[in-house]
Amino acid sequence: MAVTLLAVIVALAIGHLAPALAARMRQFGWFRSWLQWLYGQFPEHGFWRGPYGIALALAVPLLPLALLQIGASRALWGLPGLLLGAAVLAWCWGPRDLDMDVRAILDAPDAAARRDAAARLWPDGEAPRLDGPAPVEAVFRNALQRWFAMLFWFCVLGPVGALLYRLSALAARDASASLPPATRDGARGWVALLEWPAVQLVVLLLALLGNFDSVAAAWREPGALALDGRVLGTAARASVRSEIAEEVADYTESGIPAATALAEVFGELPELRDAMRLVWRVLVLWLALLALLVVAGWVG
Repeated sequence: MAVTLLAVIVALAIGHLAPALAARMRQFGWFRSWLQWLYGQFPEHGFWRGPYGIALALAVPLLPLALLQIGASRALWGLPGLLLGAAVLAWCWGPRDLDMDVRAILDAPDAAARRDAAARLWPDGEAPRLDGPAPVEAVFRNALQRWFAMLFWFCVLGPVGALLYRLSALAARDASASLPPATRDGARGWVALLEWPAVQLVVLLLALLGNFDSVAAAWREPGALALDGRVLGTAARASVRSEIAEEVADYTESGIPAATALAEVFGELPELRDAMRLVWRVLVLWLALLALLVVAGWVG
């Protein structure tokens, strides 16, 4: 756990203090080339072109890392393991900085620039929407895909877990054009399965951080435990609504009308701002729990 905590701190530091270095590090063109090579090598009805073909694409790059991870964890009191974990997590984090993407939307000078900046939070080919709950869902969806799902598997499996999630997500989304249709469908189902426990954990942390009843209501909705991750968007919207309502109530108690507080105090897109603050609080709580486990391990 200590290795996990230190590795997360290093990954965050690199992303914030050296964004150009982080952008150069987080390149996965080799994996897209590998998928394209596989596409051209196997016959029409072979294993690769079936729903489980993604396993072949993942096994080849993950096996050497698994062997390296085992060896590094047993050498020099685990110091090589720490360095390996920090390097792999920093490599797989993101790849874009979520704070910078959200800040670009909030600082955009006009509506057209705001839409252009918001496109970074939406999948390719999907028009960004900045009305209603859409920005909140976009922030949490990106936080899940850039931070939380990968962090969950890093906590469970170490560096192999982080790379497993990142390559799986790339295959299912960014590089899906390099996959046969059946393999693409299998990859998307696999990624949904990888993200499911991280979704449930983030929703639990949201309940601890905010209005527990509002988040618990999201769990009670039909299909809340399905693999589509719908419960995260529902819980995020409820949490942000509660946060804004509490902040507006603080101002109205001072005599400021609610409409004035929203327009002049919170500015445009208050939901987007609060969603970003909330995902940071979830990450900090996650790291705090890891730190408690580390301290408990030392004391024990």
